Amino acid sequence: MTLNTIAVTGGNGKIGSAILEHLGEQGYETVNISRGKRREEVSDRYVTADLLDAGETYGALAKYDADAVVHMGTIPNPYSNPDFRVYESNVLSAAHVLEAADSLGLEAVCLASSINAIGSEHQERPADVRYIPVDEDHSRAPDDPYGIAKHAMEVTADGFGRRPSIDLTISSLRYPWVVTDEEMQESFVEPDRSLDILDDVHPATGREVLFSYLAMADATSIARKAVEAEFEGHETFWAVAGDTTANATTSELVEEFYPDAAVRDTPEGHETLFDLSKAEELLGWEPQHSWRDL
Repeated sequence: MTLNTIAVTGGNGKIGSAILEHLGEQGYETVNISRGKRREEVSDRYVTADLLDAGETYGALAKYDADAVVHMGTIPNPYSNPDFRVYESNVLSAAHVLEAADSLGLEAVCLASSINAIGSEHQERPADVRYIPVDEDHSRAPDDPYGIAKHAMEVTADGFGRRPSIDLTISSLRYPWVVTDEEMQESFVEPDRSLDILDDVHPATGREVLFSYLAMADATSIARKAVEAEFEGHETFWAVAGDTTANATTSELVEEFYPDAAVRDTPEGHETLFDLSKAEELLGWEPQHSWRDL
């Protein structure tokens, strides 16, 4: 595989612009494909496109002869748009990106999935955690618009990935809340994160997301590793930090918040509740950053 030019959809956004900057630092030519005016200064090229239009998506990827695409250009939560728009943005845009990438002969597609694909912070029901550590085969049962859409996006990628004629490496990265150093300082370092107050923390940092997070530098590196990988078909990956958002030990979190989950491997210290071995094996990626180091 030879990658020279990598497109990033949604490169105007928080994570998308950071990925563009990281890719540029790694020597890649970059293309930002976004709606509206350019709001970053790090990409080499900029293309305005509506990703809900199949033709515009195809044209945007073809314009500068992209070799791979990181698809970040979707609605990021279920709160500011009608439910059907959230679904449409996350599922239809991914289908258009995958179809265009296949037709144009790209090498790889990286899709931004979410922890919400299994049913997490946005739904009314508590997250259904069956076993620990949680791997990529854990059951998916979301009921909110965003989680349903991310689940459907992964199913769509599964379908593309199993086609005998396709020659794409397709990755879906299940991100939690991706945080900057400043956000880690404000949300994890300064507040009390001890066991007795964790019932009242923000849902994006507590039980419903299995106390997960990811530092921005690790979010960008796993996206790059995903498009550089050479496995066949579609694979999902947990893209979370190696530790939790809590000062309590992980074994204390399991006992307090997940008493009915089967513990397959007892986590040590503040180790994450997720199994990250698949990302290490197929992508050569491990998280390197923790809020505890700030």
